[in-house]
Amino acid sequence: MPNDLNILIARCRTEGLRRTKALEELLATLLEGDRPMTITELADSPRLTNQCDKATIFRLLQRLADKGILRRLGLHERAAYFALLIPGQHRDYLICTECGSIEPINAPCPVHELEKEIQFTTGYQNLYHELEFFGTCPACTTT
Repeated sequence: MPNDLNILIARCRTEGLRRTKALEELLATLLEGDRPMTITELADSPRLTNQCDKATIFRLLQRLADKGILRRLGLHERAAYFALLIPGQHRDYLICTECGSIEPINAPCPVHELEKEIQFTTGYQNLYHELEFFGTCPACTTT
């Protein structure tokens, strides 16, 4: 994780973001969590609870999303989840339309080859995609 954290901090600097303790702790929390997290989960995490308030965390998340360092997931009427975008690591997600739970899809992404073909034929650089499936999770289906 220290190497991933250093890579993320370097990306932030490249994108013009100032290196602060709050930024470092936010990135470390998202890396350690290894899953998308809500702003409430982030604010309540041991690394951030005494470091900064929710408003600061929200501003940092917005800046990171604007710079393409993380992505916002979830249904618009529910709490947003935030997940890091780490080069070379890609995850797609299942999102429950009832409870809002989010889990990674543990299967090869069928869009990667199409993405490569599109990049080759169009000349676009830094091409990426976001794939989210929506449905009702097993826990909500049984209730």
